[in-house]
Amino acid sequence: MCGITCYKGQRTDAAQIVLRGLKTLEYRGYDSWGIVVKKGKTIAIDKHTGKIGDATTTLPSATIGMGHTRWATHGGVTVKNAHPHLDCTKTLAVLHNGIIENFAPLKEKLQQKGHTFRSETDTEVASHLIEDNLKTMGFASSVRKAFNEFSGLNAIIVLNASSQELVASKNGSPLIVGVGKDEFFIASDASAILPYTNKLLFLKDNEMVIVGDKLQLIDLITGTKLTPNYETVDWKVEEANLGKHAHYMIKEIYDQPKVIRNITQNYEGQIKILAESIRAARGTFFIAAGTAYYAALAGAYLFSKIAHRHVNAAVASEFNYLEDFLTRKSLIIALSQSGETIDVIEPLQRAKKKGSSIVAITNSLGSSIYRLADHKLLLGAGPEKAVASTKAYIAKLAILLLLAYELDGGIKKITDQMLHAAREIEKMVSPKNLRALQRLAKTLATKEHIYTLGRGVSLSSALEAALKIKEVSYIHTEGLAGGELKHGTIALISKGTPCIVFLPNDETYDAMISNATEIKARGGIIIGISFKNNPIFNEWIKVEDLGAATLLTQIVPAQMLGYFLALEKGYDPDKPRNLAKSVTVK
Repeated sequence: MCGITCYKGQRTDAAQIVLRGLKTLEYRGYDSWGIVVKKGKTIAIDKHTGKIGDATTTLPSATIGMGHTRWATHGGVTVKNAHPHLDCTKTLAVLHNGIIENFAPLKEKLQQKGHTFRSETDTEVASHLIEDNLKTMGFASSVRKAFNEFSGLNAIIVLNASSQELVASKNGSPLIVGVGKDEFFIASDASAILPYTNKLLFLKDNEMVIVGDKLQLIDLITGTKLTPNYETVDWKVEEANLGKHAHYMIKEIYDQPKVIRNITQNYEGQIKILAESIRAARGTFFIAAGTAYYAALAGAYLFSKIAHRHVNAAVASEFNYLEDFLTRKSLIIALSQSGETIDVIEPLQRAKKKGSSIVAITNSLGSSIYRLADHKLLLGAGPEKAVASTKAYIAKLAILLLLAYELDGGIKKITDQMLHAAREIEKMVSPKNLRALQRLAKTLATKEHIYTLGRGVSLSSALEAALKIKEVSYIHTEGLAGGELKHGTIALISKGTPCIVFLPNDETYDAMISNATEIKARGGIIIGISFKNNPIFNEWIKVEDLGAATLLTQIVPAQMLGYFLALEKGYDPDKPRNLAKSVTVK
């Protein structure tokens, strides 16, 4: 979840380079942040809680530095718990992404040896363990020995005041090394490196890199030297600018028509290739997490209804428990905005061992999931900076719609409706419509609970609507299938309980009206998202009937409601508490 960026070279503004990188990576964690630089045979540290924002640092000029943005796993959000973490001598500094699962017994042993811990984190174990190893071996060997004692998926980078080297190791969490002229960069995301160099080394699991005057790559298990496989990438990281918008979330909602048009008009060739892979497979699985999983769920319904194909959609973190079904003929289609979601990466690695084919549908070129895949399809949504995903979700839906229709004879059956959906979204975010949603948000902001209901393919919309609202407004919002209402949840409906109900012009309409009637009879407030008004609605949000493409438009009012609810309650919609954009720990 955390962001890491490091510099070693000839430039003397290492702290400023690191700070700029951290601002790029703040979406990975914004509980706290810290920078360390090496000055002579001493180190200087600058640590803070909260978001980086427009922060500056007064650290001295230096040629070696590293920094970290934290998403807390162990210990509260305090300066002491912020990275980097030091050893007893205060000459070793460690950055860490992941979870050292066996930190408790390691910490106990170190304390028995006399080590004093200053934080509540698992990370600090690394600095003290390396310190202990340095009594009998060199710097790089000390890091390697310590890292091999850790359980779990981790990445660490270590700075030593007595060395001119940075040492980094990884297993699970991403690390990338950039190589320039007499300088090196290390980061958890290429976006922090590409402004300086496009010569990259993507570290594999169980690899360690030693960056000094030159770069050495080591196998963590055997200790043998490896030959680095550098890649010169010709892609650029797009800048995400707010423009006229107050927040990235609203900007990215406005971006959605452009995303739909791009996919509809330019993806036919890629869709045909992927459709052939699906036809050839004997068992196809969608796996994803969070918002991406709801897109995958929509895909399962679309493939059934349109392509008449059975596709399994599974929450990625649960897929390991379904892997016994996998064979060499299985196809796993992984959906992920960041391409670094550990809950998706782990089952993909296990599936590859079974010989299954992997398809990555992601927004991040060069990401771990992208690199694991046999076939890759980029969302092309552009940078998505708000933690709550909007346009990447729409991009996934657009691709899945095209895939379903390609499997049914060709995408031409749906492209006009998809382009119409892009125009409708532009109308939906007009000032008049937004004012109506703002007024509704003022009412909903006073509520403790909201329920969202859908059936069929609209179940995915109900689930995603609930996620968007609770992510940024912190109002408890529960999404469920309409048919499940009477199996428990209706007991929670009382006078004034708001319920958002999705009623597209399809086979689910009459059953959803029945659900709405049952809620209304118990005093619930019905907010209908539908192509036509109905007397049962207390509030009506109109969404034109666009056939299957209605899936693209009907989620937009919920996205906007989430945004306006966050503003109404005084929260930052871009950086909701306890959440990070890229989930790299289990």
